[in-house]
Amino acid sequence: MMRQPHTRRAGVAPRVAAVAQAALGGPLPIRLRAWDGSEAGPDTGPVVVLRSRRALRRLLWQPGELGLAQAYVTKDIDVVGDLTEGLRTMWTAVREHGLHAPELTMADRARIASAVVRLGAVGPRPPAPASQARLHGNLHSRSRDRAAISHHYDLSNRFYERLLDETMAYSCGYWPRTDPEFTPADAQRAKLELICRKLALRPGARLLDIGCGWGSLTAHAAEHHGVSVTAVTLAKEQAAHVRERVRARGLTDRVEVICQDYRDIQGSGFDAVATIEMGEHVGDAQYPAFAGALHRLVRPGGRVLVQQMSRQRNAPGGGPFIETYIAPDMHMRPLGETTGLLEAAGLEVRHVEALREDYVRTVAAWQETLETGWDDFVALVGEETARVWRLYLAGGRLAFEEGRMGVDQILSVRPDPGASAGGPGTPTDVPGWYEGLG
Repeated sequence: MMRQPHTRRAGVAPRVAAVAQAALGGPLPIRLRAWDGSEAGPDTGPVVVLRSRRALRRLLWQPGELGLAQAYVTKDIDVVGDLTEGLRTMWTAVREHGLHAPELTMADRARIASAVVRLGAVGPRPPAPASQARLHGNLHSRSRDRAAISHHYDLSNRFYERLLDETMAYSCGYWPRTDPEFTPADAQRAKLELICRKLALRPGARLLDIGCGWGSLTAHAAEHHGVSVTAVTLAKEQAAHVRERVRARGLTDRVEVICQDYRDIQGSGFDAVATIEMGEHVGDAQYPAFAGALHRLVRPGGRVLVQQMSRQRNAPGGGPFIETYIAPDMHMRPLGETTGLLEAAGLEVRHVEALREDYVRTVAAWQETLETGWDDFVALVGEETARVWRLYLAGGRLAFEEGRMGVDQILSVRPDPGASAGGPGTPTDVPGWYEGLG
């Protein structure tokens, strides 16, 4: 009997590409390389490596951004080359081709299901990565907020000391200069001085620093402006670091560090209040009360500075990956909505400054530190968590670069009915107030 010629089965990558194109409704913007060595997709652009069937299983159980993130951080999926450039290329292609999940007929669904079965992607749901946040309790209850903050900020003081510069400022820097001699640490010091000048801090004034981080603003204001600072954080590791930093600089007589929820802050009559990239953690329903607390805590005529990330209208406020792995329960809104909430609480918005491009430079500096010290970071927190941060910084940088996210400094005052006509001024009332920041 004559043998029939052998028909070679198509490799895994072409079959996955066919399923992906059906799901996207258009051409695949990436090149796929599968565990069997097969490849499919355009010759140019990023190469996505599927290391095992588990990568497909994760996407089957959790379609979309979160499934892709889970597969990336567990190394079931990898990207050849620079991750930021790969994401930029993919997102550009998606926008240009208008790719989105089309309405599938029953026949389409049957074909996709059959292909998924043949690829071996059907099976038990893979366990969630260990780095994924696991929160319990009511949204924005004190205990849940404490757990959410701890998940990110109590990761390891040594990790943040390695990632950040000597200022330990984990927020957008201010870049009045872009020459190579102006370092990320210079940008952070310029930002701290910018805040202090906007708040018109004077020796002996009382400053409340809500969400003080590792104490960069607290230490700068106490040391260089002679103010008394009450520094508040929910993260125990941060509080311990700030106390040691204050002790080492001989500032214990000017600084009080409190580990507590902003809702439990006692007292009032502060000359100035600052909250630097903490408002994103407050929650949508809770923000009016937060704005009300800012109004209550500052004295009449006193200033409030909110530095806060924003999102473009009709754009997601962070996304499933960031809200699951980085900042659980966070909420961002368009800038105008935040200023409206501050005004509704009785504060008068006097000055707004957008720093979106500054955040691109800030995140790029953190990325460079992470990549050049990759082995150190893996030794500190493990490869999975290091990959979470690689994805987080790459995605965040692009979100600011493309204008989907922004960050703004909003300066407000609490009106003083007893003040003379004209009310409080703004930083620009003082000649040369910007001088020396670079």
